[in-house]
Amino acid sequence: MADPVSQFATRIAYGVRQLPRVAWYVGHGMVMRRLSQAVRERAGASTRPRAHTRAPVPDRRRLYADMAVLFRQDLANVEAGIYPLPADHDGTLPLVLNRSRLFFEDLPDVHRRRERRQYRQVMTEDTRGKRPDYYLQNFHFQSGGWLTEDSAQRYDTQVEVLFNGSANATRRQALLPLHEVFAGRDQRRLRLLDVGCGTGRFLDAFKQTWPRLPALGIDLSEAYLAEAKRHLQRWCWLNLMVAKGEALPVKDASQDAVTSIFMFHELPPKVRRVVFHEFARVLRRGGRVVVVDSLQIGDEPDYDGMLDLFPRSYHEPYYRSYLKEDFRSIAADCGLAHIRDVNAFVSKVMVFDKR
Repeated sequence: MADPVSQFATRIAYGVRQLPRVAWYVGHGMVMRRLSQAVRERAGASTRPRAHTRAPVPDRRRLYADMAVLFRQDLANVEAGIYPLPADHDGTLPLVLNRSRLFFEDLPDVHRRRERRQYRQVMTEDTRGKRPDYYLQNFHFQSGGWLTEDSAQRYDTQVEVLFNGSANATRRQALLPLHEVFAGRDQRRLRLLDVGCGTGRFLDAFKQTWPRLPALGIDLSEAYLAEAKRHLQRWCWLNLMVAKGEALPVKDASQDAVTSIFMFHELPPKVRRVVFHEFARVLRRGGRVVVVDSLQIGDEPDYDGMLDLFPRSYHEPYYRSYLKEDFRSIAADCGLAHIRDVNAFVSKVMVFDKR
C-alpha cells in the first residue's frame, strides 16, 4: 500500500505540472475562438456559413469532465508505477512564447485557406514525387503542411490547443499496454518502432519510462525529425529516420512493439492496410501494436457530432473514412489479434498482438 504522505506529494506534484499546461492551452483556444468570431463578424455575409450536424455535440462542461477522467487515469498510472511522474519538457519560457507567436501568426493564413478551400499549396515542383501525394497537403490548412521548420515548431502548440492541454496525457496512455508486455524483461534486449513519430513527444514519454530500451522513430518529414532530434537529445539508445509506414526500414520479426500516435486518420484507406501489413511483418511473435488516434463513430455516441464537424473545420481528407474504419478486420487480415480498445478523452488506444 502506498505511503499516504508520498501519495499526497505525488498528486500535488502532478497537479503543479499539469494544471498550468491546461490553463495555458485552454487560454490559447479561447483567444483563437474570439479571433475567429471577430473575423466572421467583420466579414459578414461573405464568410462561409458555420457547419452544422444533427448528431450530438458535447458542451464544454462535458469536455472538461472527460478531460478530468483522462488526467485521473494518467495519475493512476503514475501511482501504479506504470510510468514515472511525467516531465513534459515544453522548453524554456522564450521557446514556449515563440511557439505561441508562430501559432497565432499562422491563424490568418489558416482562415484564408479554409475560406478558399486551399490545401495543395505544398504540392510544388520541388516536392512532387519526393513524398507520397496523399502527404503533400496543407493538413489543418496550416502553412507548410508537415514540411517546414516553422510548421514543426507550431505543431505541438496546435495539438495541445486542439486537445485543451491533454495531448501528452493522451499519448501516455499507450505506455500501459507496452508495460504489460515489457514488465520484467531486460530493456536492452527489446526493440520498439514508433511510426509517424513527428516531433517526438511520445518517444520522450517512452524514454522517461524505459531509458535503456532501443527505439527507432520514423517520419516522412525531415523538418519534424529535426525538431524531434532537438527535443530528444538527452536520450540514448534512440534513432530517428526519414521513412514511410508503407515500407518500414527494419527487418522481418525484429521488433517487440510498434506504436503509432495520431497518424492513421491522416492515411488513405488503402495505405492504412499496407501499413498494418508492415506492422505485422516487422513484429516478432508475441509482439504488440499500440495505435492511439481519434475516437470513431459510436465509440462515445455523445461525441459523434463533434467528430462529424471536425473535418469541416480542419483539412483532414481521410478522416471521414477513418471514422468508420474496421481496424479489427484490417488487423485480422495481417495475422494480428485485436486485444482491446480503450477510450481516452477524444482519442482511443487500440491494442493488437501478433500470435
